[in-house]
Amino acid sequence: MSSCVGPAAKLAEAPRPIPIPVAPVPVQVAKAGPAAPANIRPELFKRAIAALDRHASRIPTHDRVAIVDFAQPSHRPRLHLVNLGTGACESFLVSHGVGSDPGHTGLLQRFSNEPNSEASSEGAFLTADYYVGKHGDSQRLLGLDPTNNNAYDRAIVVHSAWYSNAEMIAQHGKLGRSQGCFAVGERELAKVFERLGPGRMIYSAKA
Repeated sequence: MSSCVGPAAKLAEAPRPIPIPVAPVPVQVAKAGPAAPANIRPELFKRAIAALDRHASRIPTHDRVAIVDFAQPSHRPRLHLVNLGTGACESFLVSHGVGSDPGHTGLLQRFSNEPNSEASSEGAFLTADYYVGKHGDSQRLLGLDPTNNNAYDRAIVVHSAWYSNAEMIAQHGKLGRSQGCFAVGERELAKVFERLGPGRMIYSAKA
């Protein structure tokens, strides 16, 4: 007796393959870094954040950074304290070293890491302890790069000075010069110390 099951019926009886679910391929989304505040050059801000990442293991606290833009003349606020969480930025006047501007033009001409150069240094610094020295309340700095690793031995610190007060700009059109330290106005030091504190980064550059 011939089979009474036609081709269509045989096809219907054949087991159907069970589809294997394909897991979706995760989309890699690059984590966006903090945006540069409006008053900081984007390329400088990017370099500062890269330095923070590079020295992350030596910098305990990453919530705020200081960025010093020595491409700007001394009559402009060029010490920027940035809250990386909120993006808030406060800017202050700061002097550069006499060895960085021998002609007292108001513009930093060169950096140096050499002892007795009385020049400012570039690179990443770690803020350290407070002490009272010849300039009053001061904060020691540790240089983290080959361009500033003599900072501690050179006594490159944060302090206040009369020649960094805003009145100097009204009288002379520029600030006075330090011996390589980050000298801020006498009325601004407490605020700078409060915002910066120990264990954070100062990044100094010109390019």
